[in-house]
Amino acid sequence: MMRLRQLYALLLLTGIAISTTAQQPVWTEVAPGVWKTIAGKPEAFDLLKAAGATPNKEALAAITKAGFPFTKADIAARVQDGKTYLRFPLQKEEQVYGFGLNFQTIHQRGKILQLHVDHFGGKDNGRTHSPTPFYVSSLGYGVFINAARYINVYAGAGVRKDSKNPPVAKDRNTDKSWASRPYSDAVEMLVPAAGVEVYVFAGPTALDAVRRFNLFNGGGCLPPRWGLGFTQRVQRLYNAADVEKEANDFEQKGYPLDYIGLEPGWQTKSYPCTFEWDKTRFPQPQAFVKAMLDKGIRLNLWLNPYVSPEASIYKSILPYTGSHTVWVGAVPDFTMPQARNIFFNQLKKDQVGIGVSGYKIDEVDGYDHYLWPDVATFPSGNSAEQLRQTYGVLAQRYSTDIYRQQNSRTFGLVRASNGGASSFPYVIYNDYYNHEDFITALINSGFAGVLWTPEVRASKTGEEWLRRFQTVIFSPMAMINAWSSGTKPWSYPEVAEQVKQLALLRMQMMPYWYTEFAKYHYQGIPPFRAMNLEPGFKQEVKKEAVNENLEQNPYAEAASKEIKDQYMAGEYLLVAPLFTGQTTRKVILPKGKWYDFYTGAYAGDGEVITVTPGLDKIPVYVKDGGIIPMMPAMLHAPKAGEVVDLEIRYYGDKPGTYTLYDDDGETFNYEKGAYSWRTISVSKGAGGQLKGTITAPAAGKPNTIGKVTFTKMTN
Repeated sequence: MMRLRQLYALLLLTGIAISTTAQQPVWTEVAPGVWKTIAGKPEAFDLLKAAGATPNKEALAAITKAGFPFTKADIAARVQDGKTYLRFPLQKEEQVYGFGLNFQTIHQRGKILQLHVDHFGGKDNGRTHSPTPFYVSSLGYGVFINAARYINVYAGAGVRKDSKNPPVAKDRNTDKSWASRPYSDAVEMLVPAAGVEVYVFAGPTALDAVRRFNLFNGGGCLPPRWGLGFTQRVQRLYNAADVEKEANDFEQKGYPLDYIGLEPGWQTKSYPCTFEWDKTRFPQPQAFVKAMLDKGIRLNLWLNPYVSPEASIYKSILPYTGSHTVWVGAVPDFTMPQARNIFFNQLKKDQVGIGVSGYKIDEVDGYDHYLWPDVATFPSGNSAEQLRQTYGVLAQRYSTDIYRQQNSRTFGLVRASNGGASSFPYVIYNDYYNHEDFITALINSGFAGVLWTPEVRASKTGEEWLRRFQTVIFSPMAMINAWSSGTKPWSYPEVAEQVKQLALLRMQMMPYWYTEFAKYHYQGIPPFRAMNLEPGFKQEVKKEAVNENLEQNPYAEAASKEIKDQYMAGEYLLVAPLFTGQTTRKVILPKGKWYDFYTGAYAGDGEVITVTPGLDKIPVYVKDGGIIPMMPAMLHAPKAGEVVDLEIRYYGDKPGTYTLYDDDGETFNYEKGAYSWRTISVSKGAGGQLKGTITAPAAGKPNTIGKVTFTKMTN
């Protein structure tokens, strides 16, 4: 016994690791359909604490009940060398989705990733704007790792010798089916911390697992109505007169506009920032903001949170900043209330307090050569790595709080997010500009609990401009980001009229978009999401050729063709973009009848169709019985409480229902019950005549709906 103790002491002194055997986790149901376990000793600071997320347990309980999705003995967790090792089983026919905002791949099985907040560098390797440590299985469950750390993921990429379903060893000399990456039956993760919280989300479907994840994080955001209108970001050194002229041009030319984004030139200095108005370009900020609001146009301000030595808040905030700078600007430690009070009070006093409606929070994502290094220290004691993983989350949380204090909703842009941040009213963007990859990211955003915009900046041709603009209209934020190019909706005269009609269509569809975001908030359903989350969408499992590209899924057993160029938009719409140079494309229709959005004509039922829509239209299809509420094509979103007429468009032959959401459109009063859901029902009579009804408004609840008419789109 003495020798064993001496040996143990020697091992400790010499730094040789002592393995901790894998433990079978103990699971506790912490919300309906959500289980939690703890491995080791979790850190005090994590993703959920950074976000301040509060589960919506009532909404979680409304989802179809489902049991724990694993055999508990098949899950393993152990702590060794100050790191936590996790293992979850995979079945052969199983595919996994998620692990953050990926741009090039939907399927994640077979991938090796390090989930690391960063600017997207053109490769799905885990370094992205929202490396959410949450994955969803095609079998209908989800797993979330609540750690603000760089997590290494082996998503079916490592073969254990004690595997329950091991691959067969093959001879490369003679066997043409040999693959360099044999089948693996587990998702394994390495968390660089001596403990972690792990959550499992039941289905029963993959969409239900996604919903539970979003609702556990408080539900998705509910933007103001104006946030779903049209936005133009102007060139970086515009002055007040330039902005006013831009707004007037939109109005005179008949293009809708709800908010304008001001880029770095609104400040006295940027990179790093002063957060103070430049009085040479904007001599009277308060009067300028009011004048724009009087025109029905709101302002959104660019910033990054790095404090210039010339900023008025620099000296007071300096003790609460990190050891390293960004562009020689101080980095506030947003985990400290002192830093938050100084920084966000400046925004409140100088901008929000005079009517500024939102922010574009830039450069909180990455590029190691300019962001603080991992050797940096912060006065809170939280590590540089933890701040890197949560800085965008913290910026979203505390800027949103300013607007909550004023009972006025916001909708903005941010370059980084993470798990726990689903409820914040921000849309992710970046400097990448690949149209196809933008659509893949839009699809993946639904697995990551974030929103993403396939923004438009500039194009080489009118065709490219129109194709990009079409997808902007069917996305969370309809935006031209002209900070550098100076482009306008009419910059390509050959397609200017088509662009105008698309922008007006966006405004017409506002009742639909607003309701779908309400479902995101109250029910956790992503407004834009992958086809495999749609009931009736079934892909055949097909054997794929061996591919040496490590970014492709190499498993014949679990692989089916990725669908990354079409997606669901709300309850009823299937969107299938075309890209520059394409005149035709194939569209996979889920089971059930589908109809053309524009004409109501029958398109197909559970089949692959080939379409040639022409340049003017993006292919969009509506489910049988689909109901799309529309409003008049206004140049600005309805004001708070403004009454608008509705046209209810009905598609197909099947009786349909739609639950339409209503509130004042601008305040947080909906959190106190000031909202309503009204049921629209439509069917065809024996002679083909349309029968449509909408339930009466509830007494004492908001009612912004005027005259209601019904249109039969399918003859």
